[in-house]
Amino acid sequence: MKNLAYIVIALLLLFLTGCNNGTAPSTGITNPPQISTIVNKGSDTLVNLALAWAEKYHQLYPNVEISVTGGGSGTGIAALINNTVDIANASRQIKSEEIQQAENNGVNPFEFIVAKDAIAIIVNPNNPVDQLTIKQLSDIYSGKINNWKEVGGEDRVIVRLSRETNSGTHVFFLENVVRMGNPDDNTLFSTDTLLLPSSEGITSETRDNPNVIGYDGLGYVTPDVKVIAIAGDASGTFILPSAETVNQGQYPIARDLYMYTNNQPTEAIADYITWILSPDAQTTVTQLGFVPIK
Repeated sequence: MKNLAYIVIALLLLFLTGCNNGTAPSTGITNPPQISTIVNKGSDTLVNLALAWAEKYHQLYPNVEISVTGGGSGTGIAALINNTVDIANASRQIKSEEIQQAENNGVNPFEFIVAKDAIAIIVNPNNPVDQLTIKQLSDIYSGKINNWKEVGGEDRVIVRLSRETNSGTHVFFLENVVRMGNPDDNTLFSTDTLLLPSSEGITSETRDNPNVIGYDGLGYVTPDVKVIAIAGDASGTFILPSAETVNQGQYPIARDLYMYTNNQPTEAIADYITWILSPDAQTTVTQLGFVPIK
């Protein structure tokens, strides 16, 4: 009887092992990750996408917990510099001075482009303005243009909305729109620009105020606001933001979205980022209104 019991147990173990073989999804990961927790922090533009990725990955690999928080690209990069985060999300590229600060702390930032985004210029649906140039946007946000009639609209004072200064979207917009990509330009946002803590806040205020102009990542634009077509200059073609116009290089206010780790990642973090870059994870990028990487 004792020998029979051993045989039954051995057969049961063999059966269970056989059931487990080959059940892992095809995600580009060779071996299932070990039990671990990954801390992921940063960009508010990326936070909804990062949360969706974390949830989907945990369904695939229940032994991996991924903690996702926002706070802005600056917050994520600061956490990377201080080595208190596994992955920092950023909607702008890390700056040379931030790399130096990280290296001074023994941290070597390693960059991944995980998605693409367009910054949409939005106004109230009742605003008759349909198109603007980058120069007009720069003049509006720097305070040189203050009334909608100066750009073909009604006689209304322009109310400027922006993300807060810790936001990577704020920094990108300042450098590439307000300063028109000129690294020697020191132009700032007009002092009466209203700084809001979230993309949702900008969309909500734009929906309710006919005088407002704002900007948001394409994934946060809702049907109840109006998106403006943008041209690089007055002689150019006015283009609306979309995945197609971003991938074709037509929309002039497009950017990469980033994740940063300390050194090239290994083990669970490497497995997770490998999955993020896979077609399986990139379908979520499209579903949330961003632009998948090719």
